[in-house]
Amino acid sequence: MSTVTDAELHARFRPLFDEIATGAVERELDRRLPEKEIAALRDAGFGALRIPVADGGSGASVRQLFSLLVELGAADSNIPQALRTHFAFTELWLAADPGDTVARARLAEIAGGKIIGNAITERGGVARNSSTTVLRRDGDRLLLEGEKFYCTGTLYADLIDVVALDPDGNRVTVLVDADSPGVERIDDWRGFGQKLTASGTTRFTGVEIDPDQVRPAPVDVHVPVRQAFLQLVQLAALAGIARRAADDAAAYVRDRKRNWPYGNADLPKDDPLVQQVVGKVDAAAFTVGAAVDAAAASLDRAVTDPEHAPTAELDVYRVQSTIPQLVLDATSELFEVGGASTVETGRALDRHWRNARTLSVHNPIIYKQQVIGNYVLNGVTPVLSLSPGVAPASS
Repeated sequence: MSTVTDAELHARFRPLFDEIATGAVERELDRRLPEKEIAALRDAGFGALRIPVADGGSGASVRQLFSLLVELGAADSNIPQALRTHFAFTELWLAADPGDTVARARLAEIAGGKIIGNAITERGGVARNSSTTVLRRDGDRLLLEGEKFYCTGTLYADLIDVVALDPDGNRVTVLVDADSPGVERIDDWRGFGQKLTASGTTRFTGVEIDPDQVRPAPVDVHVPVRQAFLQLVQLAALAGIARRAADDAAAYVRDRKRNWPYGNADLPKDDPLVQQVVGKVDAAAFTVGAAVDAAAASLDRAVTDPEHAPTAELDVYRVQSTIPQLVLDATSELFEVGGASTVETGRALDRHWRNARTLSVHNPIIYKQQVIGNYVLNGVTPVLSLSPGVAPASS
């Protein structure tokens, strides 16, 4: 249950979101990572939104968190994705047993302003639930060796949660200080969208590990912080993209003074056909925002009612089956409001479609739709694809 109001959260963070939005196009064009912007969010306590007030956080609900992530996505869609695993690990540790001292210590780090990154996935050629990143013993020391890719947000992180195999071949997670000797973070993500998420390589060479920071990889098939929570962050970023695309289309039309010779009004803003395009894009933004809010409310219920967790996961899959196409269509159609000037590089309107397309391929929709269909037809509830021995519902 939330201990803070929506109005309080908006008053606190919207001015910061506005500042972030101001530099978004310039960062996109210059490929400047939003390091200062994420640092400002950290300093404002954004990373500790879900931590209880008594423990140094804001006490926000899951629904409130995702409402803010949509607004942040409208300011810069790279940043919610960069913070995706930070909030997922926060949720995982919040759900831990109250007597779990390691989880409590990690939450205290977050309340103190630490940002959590990830080094989970390896690029190609690695069997499911395996890893070439390993812990090895060197006398009394435990050393981490290996390389990960798709380490989204790790360049902005203070601590990195790494998936590896321990000396006995067990799959474990290791929390590593990002500044430890032997940790190398490389900005070599070359996707055509979401360019500033720092989703590249992290390399570990003889990194000494505190054994207390080694834990078994989570296998609970109904923990809603895994598939559903992680996916909903991507959908929140997509909802933010749709909102910014709608606002950019409207701003472009309002400022435009020249209409086509065959237009229906002297000014584009008075042309019914242009109004129809702007209305369609704005309606799509409203719809995807409402869908994210509904799915977040379902996840909120799962936090206090574990029996609702499978339903919450299905609800996220349901909105995932519809949101991406709505956003892709909207970010394409916004160009119908103007002429060749809409594709000027300096406007960077193309970033909306590129970012939406990139977010949409992270978890192919066909797998999520199959899970929904299997549930509707056969009553088979979704399972966590990261659990050993369980076939995945997504990539």
